[in-house]
Amino acid sequence: MKIIKLNNGNEIPAIGFGVFMIPNNGETKKAVTEALKAGYRHIDTAAAYFNEAEVGEAVRESGIPREDIFVTSKLWIQDYGYEAAKKGIETSLKNLNIDYIDLYLLHQPYGDTAGAWKALEEAYRQGLLKNIGVSNHTVERLQKLLPQIEIMPQVDQVEYNVYYQEKKLRDYLKPYDIKLEAYFPFGHGDKRMMNDPVITDIANKHGKSVQQTMLRFYLQEQVVSLPKSTSPRHIQDNIHVFDFELSESEMEAMRRLDADKCSYDPNDDSNGEMLLRNYKVHD
Repeated sequence: MKIIKLNNGNEIPAIGFGVFMIPNNGETKKAVTEALKAGYRHIDTAAAYFNEAEVGEAVRESGIPREDIFVTSKLWIQDYGYEAAKKGIETSLKNLNIDYIDLYLLHQPYGDTAGAWKALEEAYRQGLLKNIGVSNHTVERLQKLLPQIEIMPQVDQVEYNVYYQEKKLRDYLKPYDIKLEAYFPFGHGDKRMMNDPVITDIANKHGKSVQQTMLRFYLQEQVVSLPKSTSPRHIQDNIHVFDFELSESEMEAMRRLDADKCSYDPNDDSNGEMLLRNYKVHD
């Protein structure tokens, strides 16, 4: 597994396993167990995924030393503000039933992010959170948050794929050495992306799938990617991307696919209101 160094000297596995929208009826535990058997050492969950407990169970029962598994979770906007965030962190640790979380993120850029970040910084200093970061934070959101904080985020987890390569954000993050993490690395099951002739041609040349080719592209771009699947075959396929390399001309061809279009705009505050209305992690 390739490792990427973070701005605090810690390391993160370059490919993780995402569990967004995998049910907490035993399916999450089963999928994470399969992923760990396949060689994944980075599992990404969130309070608002409602499956932290099953992720923790799979990690604890895996037989793999805890220090060898990188666990990410996220604080939901319902628990923003300093005091609420302290309780949210405590709840995530309790749900996961682990002594520390390897990476903890502010899940959305709405509400009292500065107050919540203060609680993350405190837990980071206490060793409860080994790394801290943000998610869905645009340049504009970061420009507002960063002057108010003491510890720089290690990661910004955002929507990223070959059709939306976040060039503006990546350029902004570079001086801070904040690493980009990609959710929806295959879009939303976009058939156009899966059948893109440029990607298909490159994939065929290497004897790889379109998904493996995209993941290899992200890897060489130094972007941490979080593919998700409940299919054992796809889980295994998605991690087998370390035995080939894309040429610079192939990388350039895939960079040119960027259409700079995302599925939702984190700068729109009405999205925060909608999310808070529709997703409650507690009463």
